[in-house]
Amino acid sequence: MCCWFWELPELQGLFSDLRGVLAILRSKADGVKSLHQTIDRKFFGMIGVVGAGVTGARIVDQLCAAKEDHVLLHDVQSLVAQRLASFRRDETTRVSVVDFDDLTLAPVVILACKAPHVTLARKLLEAGVSVVSLSDDVTDVLQLLELNQVARSKFRTLIVGAASSPGMSGLLLRHLAASFDSIDEVHVALHGTGGPDCARQHHRALGGQSIGWHDGDWIRRPAGSGRELCWFPEPIGAYDCYRAEVVDPLLLKRAAPELRRVTARVSATRRDRFTARFPMLAPPHPEGGLGGLRIEVRGMRDGSRHAAIAGVAERVAQVAGVVAATTARTISSGSLITAGAFVLGEPGLPNEELLKGVLAAGVRLHEFVGA
Repeated sequence: MCCWFWELPELQGLFSDLRGVLAILRSKADGVKSLHQTIDRKFFGMIGVVGAGVTGARIVDQLCAAKEDHVLLHDVQSLVAQRLASFRRDETTRVSVVDFDDLTLAPVVILACKAPHVTLARKLLEAGVSVVSLSDDVTDVLQLLELNQVARSKFRTLIVGAASSPGMSGLLLRHLAASFDSIDEVHVALHGTGGPDCARQHHRALGGQSIGWHDGDWIRRPAGSGRELCWFPEPIGAYDCYRAEVVDPLLLKRAAPELRRVTARVSATRRDRFTARFPMLAPPHPEGGLGGLRIEVRGMRDGSRHAAIAGVAERVAQVAGVVAATTARTISSGSLITAGAFVLGEPGLPNEELLKGVLAAGVRLHEFVGA
C-alpha cells in the first residue's frame, strides 16, 4: 500500500516541486555563505594607506612584514602607487592600488600623505572607517582633534599624530612616566627629516612661532631662537636645537594634562635658521639620513626630584612608518576599540602594547642611565 501511495502521479509531481524549491533555497544559502566569506576576506583583513612617498613605503613594508592579508594603497600620483605596489607584493600580502572611495572597504586607513588631512579624515570617518593620521601641521592637527564627535557618533577611532614626533614621543612619555610618582615637565628634541614633505614642514617650522606650555599658560616665541645643545642617542651625538612651530607640546599636554612645562625643539644649522623665512632654495633630498628623537621627563620619585631621558636613533620615516603601522594593526585586530579622537600616550589607550609592537618591529629604545 505504501508503494502504491508514493507512485501516485499527483504526489510525484508535488514532491518534485518541493525538491526544486529546496534546491533553490540551498543554493541561496550557499550564496549567502560565500558572500559572507568574501566580505570577511575583503573587509577584516584589509588596511588602507593614503600616500606612496617615503613614509608611505615604510608603512607598506611594515604591513607586509607583519603578513597582513591585503593592503589598499592610494596616491594622487597613481604611477608612483603602482610602482610601490609592484615592488611590495609577495605570497602573504596583496597590495592593490585603488581609488579613494574604495578605501572604505578597509576597517582602518592610514593617512601618510602631506597635510592637510582633516577633509580626508572626515570623509573616512563618516563612511565608518577608523583613521590613523601622521599629520604634524599645527592647524591641521587642531582641526583633526575637532573631529572627536564625528568619530564617536560613528563608533570609530581617530588617532592624531601617529608618527615619530609626534607619535613616538607620546609613547615614550607614557613609558617614562610609569617610573615616576608624578611628572610636571617634558622636553622633546628632534633631529632629521623623513621625505620631501617632512623636510618642507621642517623648513616652515623654523620660520614660524613656537608653541610652549609654561606654568599654566601657552606661550609663543620666535622659531629659531632658544638654542640648546641636545645629546641624541649614538651614533648621532650632540646637536644645537632651537624652538620651532611643531605640534608636540599640544599633543603631549593633551596626553598628560598634569604637566606644567612642555617644550619642543628641532636641530638646525645657521643656514637653516637664516633661510627659514624664505622659500626653499633647493629641492629637498628624497629621504633624510639617520635621525633621532630625544625626550626628557622630570618629576617626583620617592620624595625627591628626578629626570629620565629616552630616545631613538633611526631614520625618521622608518620610525613614523613603524608607529603608524603598529597603531593601525592594533585597531584592526580589535585591541583598540575606543571611539573618538585620541593622541598616542593618552590614558585609555594601550600605550605599552603599542610601544612593545614598535620595538618588536626593530626600533631600538635608548635610555640614559647616568654616568
